[in-house]
Amino acid sequence: MLTPFRKYKINLTKIESRPSKKKVWDYYFFVDFHGHHKDKNVKKALDELRKTCRFMKILGSYPASKE
Repeated sequence: MLTPFRKYKINLTKIESRPSKKKVWDYYFFVDFHGHHKDKNVKKALDELRKTCRFMKILGSYPASKE
């Protein structure tokens, strides 16, 4: 699942896992990274992830400050 981030040179800042509470050894992973979901490389990486993930949800996407 991390391959698209490396392929499109997206900097990961945090990876967290939480048990799903649905069954044993089933986990949700939360990933923070630099970029906005509309950025070309981020969009390509997320599109590739959607093909392999059973569940994916974007919890927030914020453009970088121009300051």
